Amino acid sequence: MSSDMRLIIAIVHDKDGEEILTALLEVDFQVTRIAATGGFLRRGIVTLLIGVEKERVETAVQLIREHSSSYLSPGFKRATVFVLKVDQFEQL
Repeated sequence: MSSDMRLIIAIVHDKDGEEILTALLEVDFQVTRIAATGGFLRRGIVTLLIGVEKERVETAVQLIREHSSSYLSPGFKRATVFVLKVDQFEQL
């Protein structure tokens, strides 16, 4: 159990999901991928749930930023990222 954990919820375009997931896994982030349609980006989307130590949050966000496409029209967001404090974290 640890209270120094964060949960990153990253909502990204489905075209970017696999590349972002691979980049995160290559540096040992634990990621859960959820596919969906609609939501914030109103297209095919992937939601990534990333449990991470507080000190590694910026690294994860930077990887998401670097591996998100820039193919979108002006005004469209490449990703929506939430970082939440986790009061309790356990792996069972």
